[in-house]
Amino acid sequence: MLLFSQNKLFFVEILYILLNCDLGSEEDIINELMKIPEVKEVRGTYGVYDIFVKLQGDSSAILENIITHKIRRITKIRSTVTLTPILTQGGR
Repeated sequence: MLLFSQNKLFFVEILYILLNCDLGSEEDIINELMKIPEVKEVRGTYGVYDIFVKLQGDSSAILENIITHKIRRITKIRSTVTLTPILTQGGR
């Protein structure tokens, strides 16, 4: 996604992650996720997944590193699914 700020254009990568975690650990995990600067939104959810996370950073490599070395290492996270949006299809 291209953003315009202070007369400059720059690229921002966005990824979404769906998490499954141990029962009752959702609030602790959400609190840990909120400490990561690239996490722009995190919500507990009903249904198949327990937590929704929106990541935003300068590149997909940076975000992949955060997923692998920070998010997946949080205690009591059982599994993750990473979603990459298709920005050319529109939406908001």
